[in-house]
Amino acid sequence: MSGILCIALNPTIDVSCDAERVKSMHKTRTSNQRQDPGGGGVNVARVVAELGGKPEIAYFSGGETGVLLDEFLKRTQIDLHAFPMQHPVRLAFAVHEESSGVEYRFVPEGPEVGAEELAPLLSFVAQTDADYVVASGSLPRGAPDSTYADMMDALEGKGVRFVVDTSGKALKATLDRGGVFLVKPSIGELETLSGRSLDEQGAREFASELVERGAAENVAVTLGTKGALLVSAKRILRVPALHVAAKSAVGAGDSFVGAMIWALSEGREIDEAFRLGVAAGAAAALTSGTELCRRADVLSLYESDLAERRHSLREH
Repeated sequence: MSGILCIALNPTIDVSCDAERVKSMHKTRTSNQRQDPGGGGVNVARVVAELGGKPEIAYFSGGETGVLLDEFLKRTQIDLHAFPMQHPVRLAFAVHEESSGVEYRFVPEGPEVGAEELAPLLSFVAQTDADYVVASGSLPRGAPDSTYADMMDALEGKGVRFVVDTSGKALKATLDRGGVFLVKPSIGELETLSGRSLDEQGAREFASELVERGAAENVAVTLGTKGALLVSAKRILRVPALHVAAKSAVGAGDSFVGAMIWALSEGREIDEAFRLGVAAGAAAALTSGTELCRRADVLSLYESDLAERRHSLREH
């Protein structure tokens, strides 16, 4: 099994609850509240641990919400490396409206970090002996757009497979640097990166451009209810969505990344890892609020999909 280091520069405390109806200017009574540690890198590490891996995480923590984040993470099977920041960890909120089935998500931009706070974390990453470094989530205010690209520069020559799942200027800067092992944009993030609207064929072509110019070795594009697309120099793999009775979209993309990297760290081929990622994304939708995918659901969905594909091959 290969080592996995997850990076969480802008973690959250994720709070979720249910409400019969959300109505403006009225007090909304809620139920079933739960709190979980969240943010891209945190969620990826949680999923890797849930599936049986032993990830590390380097993350910022500050304020009273940081104390709560630390306590939540101490209950996991994750090797923790907390780095202090002056301002408190952000708090995100999701409300599931029972009458409509609609989910409302409120995600603040989060705290600002200074160069003196960022430097120790970057130094730690540069010294890692992990095989996979997963930079997932938004950058905190104050962090340069090139932060993930700078991590890659520091890891140059160590044979680390660098995985990135972010958006906007941080994503562009990382891909402009090049050499990413795996990038996982949503179709919307890919459109922003390309500067144009993309249908599925357009997504294939732009992902192929990223591979051809050396920006990324593998591009996994999530297409929402339409499934996902994996593009590399050797393959283009299109996998349909696994339809489930969705309860929440929180953490579906992070579950995808976590399952995929866990599978790769276990020595599985990338096509199989990709399909496990699709299964994990669907499994995350089965859980309420800020709960992520469950191992049993991931494996059950994956095995059901595998059985269906084998049956289809026999028929043909």
